[in-house]
Amino acid sequence: MDKSNGYEKVAKTFSEVRGQIVDGIGASSVSMWAQTLPKGSVILDLGCGTGIPITKVLIDEGMSVYGVDASPTLAQAFRKNFPHCPIACEQVEDSLFFNRSFDAIIAWGLLFLLPKDNQAMVIRKMAEVLRIGGKLLFTAPSSISEWTDILTGQQSRSLGTKKYKEILSAVGLSLIEEFEDDGENHYYHAVKVR
Repeated sequence: MDKSNGYEKVAKTFSEVRGQIVDGIGASSVSMWAQTLPKGSVILDLGCGTGIPITKVLIDEGMSVYGVDASPTLAQAFRKNFPHCPIACEQVEDSLFFNRSFDAIIAWGLLFLLPKDNQAMVIRKMAEVLRIGGKLLFTAPSSISEWTDILTGQQSRSLGTKKYKEILSAVGLSLIEEFEDDGENHYYHAVKVR
């Protein structure tokens, strides 16, 4: 059974399309977010893929990054690209990195790939390992929607802004900002307040 939400099957294509472009969609938005964090912050990158462009941006901004990706092929590429960054090849829902604590967490292009209940569970787990004042950045459409992912053919779903705000609030996170990038990806930026 593929635990990578379809990404292992398309890892080569994904690497060619997304995993080689260092200034790809999301890079500038993540860079601006990273600049709000103290240099040297320890960041968990969930669904990190090859690490390009997101992890690379974070490292270039002076951060220490841990990666998680369920695709063995993408995790191997991440390890090759960033040999000094810890990487776990596992489903984010079961990540052993949830036994650590982090200054910030990013989940770019990931949450909406998970079933609805798993999205809430992963947000709760992220909140548990974020330090007070720690920041979370994730992407998902602002409206409640379901669609078939073009690359993987897998069902994707967004809970919508109202539901994400409810979940964040219930686990001690406050949504401080929403914005979109040039690729029309919708970002949720939250901070741990309790």
